[in-house]
Amino acid sequence: MITSRRRLLQISSLGAAGALAGGFIGRGAAAAAPVKIGFIVKMPEQAWFINEQKAATEAGQKDNFIVVNLAGTDGSAVMSAIDNLNAQGAKGFVICPPDVRLGTAIYNRAKADNMKVVTVDDQFVGPDGKPMTEVPHLGMSGYKIGQQVGEAIAAEMKKRGWKPEEVAACRITDEELPTARERVAGATDALLKAGFIKANIFDAPQRTTDTEGANIAASPVFARHSNFKKWVIYALNEESVLGGVRAAEQFHLGANDVIGVGINGTGAAFAEFSKPQPTGFFGTIAVSSALHGRQSAENLVNWIRTGTRPPADTQTTGVLMTRDNWQQVKAQLGS
Repeated sequence: MITSRRRLLQISSLGAAGALAGGFIGRGAAAAAPVKIGFIVKMPEQAWFINEQKAATEAGQKDNFIVVNLAGTDGSAVMSAIDNLNAQGAKGFVICPPDVRLGTAIYNRAKADNMKVVTVDDQFVGPDGKPMTEVPHLGMSGYKIGQQVGEAIAAEMKKRGWKPEEVAACRITDEELPTARERVAGATDALLKAGFIKANIFDAPQRTTDTEGANIAASPVFARHSNFKKWVIYALNEESVLGGVRAAEQFHLGANDVIGVGINGTGAAFAEFSKPQPTGFFGTIAVSSALHGRQSAENLVNWIRTGTRPPADTQTTGVLMTRDNWQQVKAQLGS
């Protein structure tokens, strides 16, 4: 009887120990569960955003976090994406908003769902029209990068021996987007500083910041000012500059007549530089979309894991990429 009782006690003790061990293992597994975040972009078909989401996903695979890539093409799509993430148990999201004025609504929805949010590329703007510094941001120094565009155009004009009075500028603009205003303003100021004639700068307001939208915006400019035979083109991004170049081609303006310089350094530029013959797309100020995607995701995950809030506003700049050096620059930036 005593021996049987001892055996029962031993078995019970082993069972209790096993249960406790199982409990600790369960807690350990839960602690090691990967953090889940979202990465919402406004134009998921553009190479820049494809690269950003890809880089964020790859960073997650290396650092044990999960990235759910979603499209937020308008306000309704963004709210649906946030609901989707909340249902999946995501702890936060990175977003490039379709409209920076949605910042307050997006921020409030994130707070209500107990999710952290950081912006990339385009910064939230509050009701007062000022940047929402309560939301950490990773972007580019729009004005400085714009200056790089203007300086590159001015240098190429000088190299070609173009006379300022004979050259016109097609300035493709989106006044509703602060990033676009900053970049275009920087390019304009740099051109004027280099001696460009202000009266020869013509605006082409675009409704969408892609190649088609810029083509539609730029075509009337070339039609109205057909007396100019030499043109420079600049805009928010390289897709828009490419739209301007395509519009110029419709008016028989080619590589020798046009200097177009964009911003980003992605697949759109690579495809243009890879063509057998050069076009009016002279170059682009390349920045690393991979860096933006990876760093913004890592900043958010670190905030979730450690409580360390990312910097309020981190800015990057770029380097001139042309047909002659694009492969080297691409390799350097990891684009």
